Amino acid sequence: MHIETLRIFCDLADLRSFSKTAEKHLLSQSAVSQQLAQLELGHKCQLINRKKRPIELTRQGRLLYQASKDMLDRYEELKSELSALQKSSMSRINVAAIFSIGMHTLPDYIKRFMVRNPNVNVHVEYFSAGTIYELVLTGRVDIGLVAVPRRDKRLDVYEFEDEPLALVCSPKHPLSRESLVDIHRLQFEKFIAFEKDVPTRAWIDGILERYNTAVRPVMEFDNIETVKRAVEIDSGISILPRTAILQEVSDGTIKAIGFSNEEFVRPTGIIVRKGKILSQAGRYLIELLRKRTEREI
Repeated sequence: MHIETLRIFCDLADLRSFSKTAEKHLLSQSAVSQQLAQLELGHKCQLINRKKRPIELTRQGRLLYQASKDMLDRYEELKSELSALQKSSMSRINVAAIFSIGMHTLPDYIKRFMVRNPNVNVHVEYFSAGTIYELVLTGRVDIGLVAVPRRDKRLDVYEFEDEPLALVCSPKHPLSRESLVDIHRLQFEKFIAFEKDVPTRAWIDGILERYNTAVRPVMEFDNIETVKRAVEIDSGISILPRTAILQEVSDGTIKAIGFSNEEFVRPTGIIVRKGKILSQAGRYLIELLRKRTEREI
């Protein structure tokens, strides 16, 4: 079946006239009849009762009519979406990222992307993980970047970077003199934690629980930047991604110490709504973000 044949059939059903349908499509009545005959032959049933005046659809015809209308509507939507993507060489990709990824990991990827796509505007905004999932699912952003991504049947989830974790403390803290530390040394230490609804909190709690280590949360925050400020003034220790503390370590305001037990990491991921139609540039950005992970695999 061709789209144009279905369109002629639907118009014939709506206009209930071979002559009016032929006139609308700039065809002869014979050509319209031939199109109908092809449909009836292909489906092995009669679609129109020609004995009625004006003509009427049979039960099979009504079924095909409704299905055809749905397909034509979806086809028009597809054409509109494709047209919007190709309308201008200047396009925009909306990205939502948690603050730590958006500030510390994403910029290098954006720079590499812009070398190849100088006319594409990559608009990056920072949100909490919960808000990012909502924005992606509702189509208000094209690509989301989150830590400890959750699986969802409505989303395509791709691995991004595994971020190495480190113990962070003030240079005044006794542990700051260590080059490596056993995670059991954190037992009962004052701890600056993420709030309980932040995915990274559950991930770090899982690491501590696995090593049967209990800390004393004295403050809870919803973002890394505030955690870092609390650590700098020696309010407690914390566990943070190394990518998010490079500047503070360089400035000497925070000490980062590796663990002797194993290299702990925080997984991050790329989320896109299933069925989302992305521009060629959008698809390239996702490929670029996934490139390191694929090389490692």
